[in-house]
Amino acid sequence: MNEGVKVLKTEILSNNWYVLKKVTFNFLTRKGNWIEQSREAYDRGNGATILLYNKETANVILTRQFRMPTFINDNPTGMLIEACAGLLDLDNPEDCIRRETEEETGFKIKEVKKIFEAYMSPGSVTEVLYFFIAEYSRDMQISEGGGVDDDENIEVLEVPFSNALKMIETGEIRDGKTIMLLQYLQIHNIL
Repeated sequence: MNEGVKVLKTEILSNNWYVLKKVTFNFLTRKGNWIEQSREAYDRGNGATILLYNKETANVILTRQFRMPTFINDNPTGMLIEACAGLLDLDNPEDCIRRETEEETGFKIKEVKKIFEAYMSPGSVTEVLYFFIAEYSRDMQISEGGGVDDDENIEVLEVPFSNALKMIETGEIRDGKTIMLLQYLQIHNIL
């Protein structure tokens, strides 16, 4: 534990969709002074994301879906192109991403490779995101994908890798996790 942090009070501000907490704490500065601060933290659980790639065709599988937070923050359509992702719920990261891949993209993948994990917005969200990549082929497709819940409306996209990289530059891809995964493939010369 960090001896320079003493939690004084934790309040639940919202427990509607996930949990929004306000934490009041004392923090020991580098100068040796204790200061009282408070921060809000949104706890939605941890998640996993994956980028499927095909070495033969040099394509990647992405999804497009409506994201309300982007809509209210200057995304006129609210639609976002992303890598497949989901919350862990009670699964471990690998089981979660296999399930999400099948539900969202329709591909039943054989092997996944964990490449790293990251806090995506550590100033306000508690989530750790586990990043995976996996090869896919057409014979692994068992359904059209698109999600399993009635409120999911996910479009599956098969995109040439070179086009996906250009879509970052044009602003068509603005999702951080997706950019990180595409750049991982590029940096490691996977495609």
